[in-house]
Amino acid sequence: MSLSLQTAMAADQVNNSEQEVRRLSVFGSTGSVGVNTLDLIDYAQKHSEQKLQVVALTANSNVDLLAKQAIATNAQFAVVADDSKYEDLKQLLQGTDIVVGAGESAMLEAAEMEADWVMAAIVGAAGLQTSLTAARRGADIAFANKECLVCAGSVFLDAMKQGGGRLLPVDSEHNAIFQVYDFERPERITRILLTASGGPFRTWSREQMAEVTVEQAVNHPNWSMGAKISTDSATMMNKGLELIEAARLFPTPSDDIEIIVHPQSVIHSMVEYVDGSVLAQMGTPDMRTPIASALAWPDRVESPSAKLDFGRLSDLTFEAADPEKFPALRLAREALELDGLAPTALNAANEIAVEAFLNRHLKFLDITAVTEQVLGSFDFVSSKDGITLENVLEIDRVARKKAWEVITKLSA
Repeated sequence: MSLSLQTAMAADQVNNSEQEVRRLSVFGSTGSVGVNTLDLIDYAQKHSEQKLQVVALTANSNVDLLAKQAIATNAQFAVVADDSKYEDLKQLLQGTDIVVGAGESAMLEAAEMEADWVMAAIVGAAGLQTSLTAARRGADIAFANKECLVCAGSVFLDAMKQGGGRLLPVDSEHNAIFQVYDFERPERITRILLTASGGPFRTWSREQMAEVTVEQAVNHPNWSMGAKISTDSATMMNKGLELIEAARLFPTPSDDIEIIVHPQSVIHSMVEYVDGSVLAQMGTPDMRTPIASALAWPDRVESPSAKLDFGRLSDLTFEAADPEKFPALRLAREALELDGLAPTALNAANEIAVEAFLNRHLKFLDITAVTEQVLGSFDFVSSKDGITLENVLEIDRVARKKAWEVITKLSA
């Protein structure tokens, strides 16, 4: 740890001894979830008596927004993952007491800092190492990065158990289930109903989807999200990954977790009990609602999210999910059944395929085609035993390499 950072931490510890302060870090602060988290923290500071201190903020490359956020929150440490941006960030924060870092080592340094609550919002497998570090340290992890559980489920859950912190889901669907799930008596639960908006192409044919543009794919009808997650929603791979995440989080057999399309995104998921009761969590499609739930759990905190106006809700409709039109749903279910490192390969191949699509090197329907080809190229029979971080990272590396090879052949 740098001497300047040690000095800053020591000074902050003295301040903390004078009053009760809850220390927070946000990994991926410039993305949509990170921005909403900081918006909610600012709102909570103004509308509650609890004192909140932002310890560390991290971003991939957006140093302009990161610097503004660090100054606005009086953060202790600001880190950009892209180490080529270090001088830019340092210049932007010149004259402040904010410590600046860059690169992988600085990201892990931020995760080691004594924050009580960490928002894990780095998109993709890139967020795995920082989340694991914070988990082992014992922080409560509010995770919007589903890839931690998809890629390294047992490794991540073991790290949480080792650290003793709480795992608090932020995805609206898993947060909804979390709020109505009876963890003390899970045997009384018969089904989890994981809702999906259906994305922008819910009513499109496969022929129409063959011509989908990047601009169309990232234009989600209900949610404001980044390009990668919006594309995953359009292919419904996002829901497939959420299926795997739900199977890791909740002690309900995966065969009893169903995906149902609910275009209005008002009911965020449901839990069915043995007596026929179905408990649902409802709210407007605003990420600040599940973030507020995770921030205050098991208490509640006021949020600036718009409240539901039931008088204006004309229809709440539901449809069966179609794995033929959206094969990502089938691939996710297959990876979950294979278990072991299959979900790791699924996620890695999908990340590369989505990247290629967003860079206009791949057609929309080829995203899942590439992912399926990569998933089918592995033998996962022996991967169910002894999963470690090392073999998770290795299968992630190999799957990405294979995905690029498939994409190169397709585009030749």
